[in-house]
Amino acid sequence: MGSCIICGASTDGYICETHEEDVVFEFRGSTPEQLTPGRFYEGHVDGFAEFGVFVDIGDNVTGLLHKSEIPQRLDALDWESGDTVYVEVEDVHGNGNVDLAWSIRQSEREFRGLLVDDPDAPTNAELPEDEGDAPPAASEPDAEEEEEAAESASRGERESSTDEHERDAAEADESANAGGNEAEAAETNAESDTEPSADEGTDAGEESNTTEGTNAGEEAEPEDVVRVPIDALDAEVGEVVAVEAEVTGVRQTSGPTVFELTDETGTVDAAAFVEAGVRAYPEVEAGDVVRLVGEVERHHGELQLETEDLDVLTGSEASAVHERREAEVTERATPDDETLLVQDTAVDVVHDDLVDAATEIRRAIIQSRPVIVRHTADVEGYVGGAAIERAVLPLVRAEHTASDAEYHYVDRRPLDDGFYTLDDATKDVTSMLQAADRHDEKHPLFVLVGTGSTRESTDGLGLLAQYDAPTVALDGGYADGEAADAAGVLVSPTQHGEDPVSTGVLATHLAGIVNGEVRDDLAHLPAVPFWSDTPDVYAELAAEAGYDHDTVENVRDALALEAFYQAYEDKREIVIDLLWDEAHTGLVGHVGEQFREKLATEFETAEPHLDARDVAGDVTIEVLDVDRYTHRYDFPPVALLLDALYRERADGAYILVGADSDELRVRSTGDVDVRAVGETLAADLPEAGVVPRGAQDGRIEFLSGERDAVVDAAVEALAEQSD
Repeated sequence: MGSCIICGASTDGYICETHEEDVVFEFRGSTPEQLTPGRFYEGHVDGFAEFGVFVDIGDNVTGLLHKSEIPQRLDALDWESGDTVYVEVEDVHGNGNVDLAWSIRQSEREFRGLLVDDPDAPTNAELPEDEGDAPPAASEPDAEEEEEAAESASRGERESSTDEHERDAAEADESANAGGNEAEAAETNAESDTEPSADEGTDAGEESNTTEGTNAGEEAEPEDVVRVPIDALDAEVGEVVAVEAEVTGVRQTSGPTVFELTDETGTVDAAAFVEAGVRAYPEVEAGDVVRLVGEVERHHGELQLETEDLDVLTGSEASAVHERREAEVTERATPDDETLLVQDTAVDVVHDDLVDAATEIRRAIIQSRPVIVRHTADVEGYVGGAAIERAVLPLVRAEHTASDAEYHYVDRRPLDDGFYTLDDATKDVTSMLQAADRHDEKHPLFVLVGTGSTRESTDGLGLLAQYDAPTVALDGGYADGEAADAAGVLVSPTQHGEDPVSTGVLATHLAGIVNGEVRDDLAHLPAVPFWSDTPDVYAELAAEAGYDHDTVENVRDALALEAFYQAYEDKREIVIDLLWDEAHTGLVGHVGEQFREKLATEFETAEPHLDARDVAGDVTIEVLDVDRYTHRYDFPPVALLLDALYRERADGAYILVGADSDELRVRSTGDVDVRAVGETLAADLPEAGVVPRGAQDGRIEFLSGERDAVVDAAVEALAEQSD
């Protein structure tokens, strides 16, 4: 029986069931059936095929990572044969085939520990060891074992498994005798197949201080070391410096404890070591302000501090760090260029709101707060979400020293519906709390694009508010006052008494304010969401960027098709190819043509079944029975088909009603308030369970058994509104 290296719970081996997915395993077996499905393993790329990547997990054990598991195109994967990679074992078949799954974590430091899965060991979750002759981490070594381990370390039999120091134990001892880093020496000894004793790395008779990570014989006291801003550490490699910063994350590995430190200039990791898998400085938690003294090193191309001393700052010292950081954050969060991409009076009304939203996004990046973009799964949503992602990614890469930071601090998650519901918020909060518990991540900033602006989203926004997760809602459509109070920042022209605008246009302007360096990349995007009557200002902007009218239409059509399939996935790579294909041919032409063929087929099927209703006045009202005369669950989606029918037939006063078994949508040339119609129906047909959804341009839900009565009443109410 051992103890979990993360939570300390008693378990068979060194990881409990709850935290098993937080560590990575080194496999020492020789047959596939010895693998444990659900675990993450270290492997090496064996080769490539059209259908995926073969990865060697251990001797004579190879698995297949199918291309469907890889969140990008196979030919865009930057792996090469022999590369060390990390994968999850999904299934082991009876014939010995091993199915692998993708791991977003692609370096050992991203896991909370390294353990060994060895069929010949007492358990299949052991601490790393060389020849198996060292005692477990939990036991105390006797004098003879210490001597043997020291001799083994001095021969350099094994490199460090956590930070790959190339100094052996003898070199670490010499460093300690000269006033070096005792914690580093202890780490080297521990990872050379023994546990560090209480006085390893110190001179004879010198008092041990492994927890503090310093020696009494050091030439310079920690307070004498010069403080260096994090963004200047690159010039200090090999030097001992001091960093004063906030602890923004703590993770325990099977070797050192890793503290994520953030000051007014950036973020860096610092490793502190006591014993293998033992929490260093247990009194230090995320949110504390600390002064850390350590040597600046570079591991796998990334900067890292090796901790020699760590103290929690309080009072005026902590306040000084906070004030420096807040002043710098405020200055850096203020956009460098607050102008719109191009002057547009319809957008200018929300200019100040866009600046506020951009400031919140930039502040979140600087504060190491993940940015989660939630957008509708349509052209408007994908254009807006991708534009913001395009602006945020370079800022995140510049802010963090870790090469994989963009996968931790930026996420784009399309929504199933046009509202940010309690179901969506519950998923986000669950993910957020797991990240906070496992990785000490700060709660994200949620940027809601094309959603979050009506009362249907207030419950979801309220749940985020209970956990102090900030929000920005941006919607070119109709918003209401309830959502304005619920969202942290709301960008909506209708809240200023103006007409609706394109959400994609608004989001693209926002992206340009967030990061002025990507403005040229965004120039053609505002023209993409328009299906007709593209404003001249945006058509000209796209043309100047090299996108003529036909190219913009191709991009729009291709994006509309891909937005429908796997709608809940961000499809980052394919969206980038669609929106920023420099050749403007190939992919967008191929996918755009598929869109037009599929839409034309469905259009020709639906149009003959439009039911013209006889109503008083000059308005023409037609009803489409969506259930009976469309392939409801195939492309195109109902909303897109209705838009196409409406554009083709709208002439004069015209209203198109699309009704399926329990939902009604309206398209109108006049100023129709769908929500008001729904409220009227709810009062007139109390047995129909009518519920208006959204604002003025929303939809109406009802009980399927009352469909005919609801549609007839809706036609009458719409005709009256049009008079």
